[in-house]
Amino acid sequence: MPQEIKTITFPMQAGIINMGVTNCYLLKAADSYLLIDTAFANKRAELVKELDSAGCRPGNLKLIVITHADLDHTGNGAYLRQNYGAKIGIHRYEAGVIENGDSSLSRRKRPLHERILGGIILGVLSLFFRFGNFERFSADVCVDDGDDLSAYGFDGKVIHLPGHSRGSIGILTSAGDLFCGDLLWNMSKPGAHSIVDDATEMRASIQRLKSLGIKTIYPGHGQPFSMDSFLENYQPR
Repeated sequence: MPQEIKTITFPMQAGIINMGVTNCYLLKAADSYLLIDTAFANKRAELVKELDSAGCRPGNLKLIVITHADLDHTGNGAYLRQNYGAKIGIHRYEAGVIENGDSSLSRRKRPLHERILGGIILGVLSLFFRFGNFERFSADVCVDDGDDLSAYGFDGKVIHLPGHSRGSIGILTSAGDLFCGDLLWNMSKPGAHSIVDDATEMRASIQRLKSLGIKTIYPGHGQPFSMDSFLENYQPR
């Protein structure tokens, strides 16, 4: 089932401070669409405009896959489901995050002072960049490793890729395209994401990629890159 890939990119910038970009990916097969991640809530108008320009409108957005439940990936999930009629799929380890608005639920338990500091930093960044509030919602489908998306009309399967968070997932197509969420990114060059919940799990997830026949990687942040270019730059931590 041939499908088109549209990369939807949003800058994360306030004044002269630039934190790079965050990406969503819109896949089209026949007259149906699948959206991978939904960006910050403050990018809603721009996201809707991008969907509309691609021909994705209420009724033909069949599924939204959220790679993990951080705010920059979930911000428009509730809105899109209500207004487009799409189902939302997420890993079970991330489901509690979107239901409670607490990203710590998909991470290892950390000392109280680290959790307080992390909450303060996130709050300051949210205010400064006006990311928008966390809109709570529930998933329609809990997806897991190996789940096939052909029931929704798309060539792809779910790959569980923990490391950045417990329930982080990717979508792998038979053509070798991997939508990897925040396992990997491409800021100055392709590499592993710098925010790591479990370094052992992240190394294992990256090691697994080597056997999957991946050609192109579509990250949550930065430009797509080849698997070969990632392996040339990758240095395990």
